[in-house]
Amino acid sequence: AAVFNIFFDLYWRIKTIYLSFHLRSSWQRMQEHLEVNWATRLEKMQWQHVWQLVIVPSAGESFDVIEDSLRSLSEAQWPKERMIVVLALEDKGLEMHASGEKMYSLFARTFGEFLITYHPAGTVGEMRGKGSNETYAAREAQKLLDQKQIAYKDVLVSSFDEDTRLFPHYFTCLTWHFLTTEKPYRSSFQPVPLYHNNLWDAGQLSRVVATSGTFWQMMQQERPERLTTFSSHSMTFESLVDVGFWQTNIVSEDSRIFWNHFLFYDGDWRTVPLLYPVSMDANMAPTFTQTVKNIYKQQRRWGWGVENVPYVLFGFIKNRKVPIGKKIRFTISMLEGFWSWSTNALLMFALGWLPLYLGGRTFVRQVIAWSLPRVTRTIMTVSMFGIVTSAIIAQSLLQKTKDDYNTKKRASLVLQWIFMPLTIIFFGAFPALEAQTRLMISGKWRLGFWITPKMRSSSAISNRKIV
Repeated sequence: AAVFNIFFDLYWRIKTIYLSFHLRSSWQRMQEHLEVNWATRLEKMQWQHVWQLVIVPSAGESFDVIEDSLRSLSEAQWPKERMIVVLALEDKGLEMHASGEKMYSLFARTFGEFLITYHPAGTVGEMRGKGSNETYAAREAQKLLDQKQIAYKDVLVSSFDEDTRLFPHYFTCLTWHFLTTEKPYRSSFQPVPLYHNNLWDAGQLSRVVATSGTFWQMMQQERPERLTTFSSHSMTFESLVDVGFWQTNIVSEDSRIFWNHFLFYDGDWRTVPLLYPVSMDANMAPTFTQTVKNIYKQQRRWGWGVENVPYVLFGFIKNRKVPIGKKIRFTISMLEGFWSWSTNALLMFALGWLPLYLGGRTFVRQVIAWSLPRVTRTIMTVSMFGIVTSAIIAQSLLQKTKDDYNTKKRASLVLQWIFMPLTIIFFGAFPALEAQTRLMISGKWRLGFWITPKMRSSSAISNRKIV
């Protein structure tokens, strides 16, 4: 057990340092992409045929949050006459319709087309969630495209969460990647999710968990062979029609849409990293206790992405046209990823005690009992490289949204990273284990779609501009 403990710690520390280098590389490239004038790059290309279709599904969030997101779309650098925006609302009665009408009065003349859709409740075979809502909206948008005779292959459709705020050059960056990638009609496009809309008002715990999620996505962008779609993402409308839009009966529709395409096109599908950010909300609630509960539930919903494992493996068995190399690589990647997510933090915490528990006095008298804590301490010290890197990069990212935070509060933003070992256990391993256990038991234990409540202070709402 002691030998296993040492080798496991060594494996994890090497992996941590390895991923830290990916994080640093991703951060550098994202800084470069933020400085690029993508509109100038597009001037040298034929891009005028491209349309932007944006779907913003909402289940009844704050009017201010939705307005803020639509406002960021109106401020994005893209010809508005070539933009179609669909606000996809759940049909929850007169109050929701009143909100839709108010939004329409504000933005009807802002975009080329602005649609409000109301997803009906109780449709047989559907789960009440984001996938069913945005699929209903996409089918309504399809009618408009047919009416205006716009070719599906010329339409880039972006699915954004209702709290997504865009950095100014998102659409020009997306279009440049679409026009220059090797197989644009066999690709999804993934931005980096930053949880900065209300990060200055969220608590330290929420900031660490949210930023850790950003860092994971940044590291994945440096490993595009493993990258799948997450949360806000884009692709061509043509491919979306081919696969029948997002699945309407699952929770993790944002990652499932990647696998729908991958299996439909016999493995000829990939996710192109944009290394360009979008900004969303960190978890925030009126009380600390409720914030903790919301963070846990959100992480558990993300952990429910394990439902893709049986879908993908069964799809690999059925579809013999997918190259065997890709099947092996993605199978190992998925299994290792979900296993690491749910167990590694717990193993690191528990393994230190296991040799003493198993060996008792006999073990204590051996040389390895004296060496074990010293070797482990040395490995842990080296692993601090990853936490220090995270703290430094977190500060640099925050400077992109606000630059007048006082020194005292900035110091607290650095010190908050001491909570990281606890967060990876209580908001990493535990919710992932619960999600996997629920999937194993199934039946009434299966998870439905849980909507993360959105909350911002008045200052977060008023501070719309993103540098």
